[in-house]
Order: sequence, then C-alpha cells, then structure tokens
Amino acid sequence: MEFIHLVIDFILHIDQHLAALTAQYGTWIYAILFLIVFCETGLVVTPFLPGDSLLFVAGAIAVHGEMNVYLLVLLLITAAILGDAVNYTIGRFLGERLFRNPDSKIFRRRHLEITQQFYARHGGKTIILARFVPIVRTFAPFVAGMGRMSYAHFAAYNVVGAILWVTLFTYGGYFFGNLPAVQSNLHYLIVGIIIVSILPGVIQLIRHKMGSSSRVQTPQ
Repeated sequence: MEFIHLVIDFILHIDQHLAALTAQYGTWIYAILFLIVFCETGLVVTPFLPGDSLLFVAGAIAVHGEMNVYLLVLLLITAAILGDAVNYTIGRFLGERLFRNPDSKIFRRRHLEITQQFYARHGGKTIILARFVPIVRTFAPFVAGMGRMSYAHFAAYNVVGAILWVTLFTYGGYFFGNLPAVQSNLHYLIVGIIIVSILPGVIQLIRHKMGSSSRVQTPQ
C-alpha cells in the first residue's frame, strides 16, 4: 500500500520530484528518464509509471539548461521504440501463456481485454493511437505480438507513434511549460493531462462492462 501511495505522489507532484532528481543526479537524469519510459512502454507489469506528464515536465525543465532538449527527445524516442519492441517480443512468445493465467498482483487480464477491444476498433493504428492512452499504451505492443502482427508493420507504427508521442509532449513542455500562467497552475495542468490521457481508457472500460452486462442479460 505504501508503494502505491509513493507512485501516486510521484505522479501528482512529478514536477517537484523530477526537478529534485535532476538537481541530485545531474546528467544521470537522462538514464533515469530513459529507464522510466522504457519500462512504462516495454513491461506489462509497469503500466502505472508516468508517461505523458513525465515528458511534458521533462521538456519544461530542459528550458533552464539542466538537460539538452534535442538529446532528451532523441533518447526518449529511442526508449519508447525499444520498449514497444521488447513488449511485442514478450507478447509473441509468452502472450498466450499469460492470458490463460488468472489475475495476479502484477497482471490484469481486464487490461488485456480492453486493449484487444481497442484493436478491434482501430486495427494496426492502435500502436500509434495507444501512445496517447495510458495502460493501453503498455498493453498494445504485447497484444500485437500475441496476435502475430507482422513485425514490419508493427515496427513502422511503433516508430511513428514514438516520434509523435515524445515530440508532442516534450516540446509542448519545452515551449509552453514555463509560461507564467502554466507555471502557476502546473499542478492542475498535470492532473488535467492525466485525466485527459486516461479518459479513452475509462470510456473503453465502461463499454466493456456494458457489453459484458448486456451479454449476460440477453436471453438465450
């Protein structure tokens, strides 16, 4: 439970925590951010890690010279591409086995089922669109691997999605994150980014629940 509180606090106050990490670790912050983005996109057991808000705040911090924004963007795009590639590979070789297993503390079949529904609606473009939807972002490459999507097609969507996601949020923070109006309301903006990001997933979850209920109630 304490770990959950720590994660929530880190996400809700990511501007303060990331600034502190940058001041404490200097250039090692590149490796820390690389690892967070890689794990958030590459491991189905870490969908709780920050993504959109992390990129935005990192871009805002880069304005002050603590990080080179061009190097930052290049590294995070690389982390996102590699993360999805690893996740695809895990899904391809272990996906069916994990899907047959019951829920555990680190793996929820419900998340997998929601992502599969997302695929049913959007097809291969899910790899790109999912970049902007937390949790679905983590499970999309896993499902692509499990469904035996051609790696060539997956790789193309993966690269495009990573470039769009990292560039939009990081440069968004770089160019707008330090405006006085944004700085004075940064906490609320971060919460807003989180809410807007998870909204598609929440809608998909509601549809999933309603669909399950209707199937149960429909007479045979």
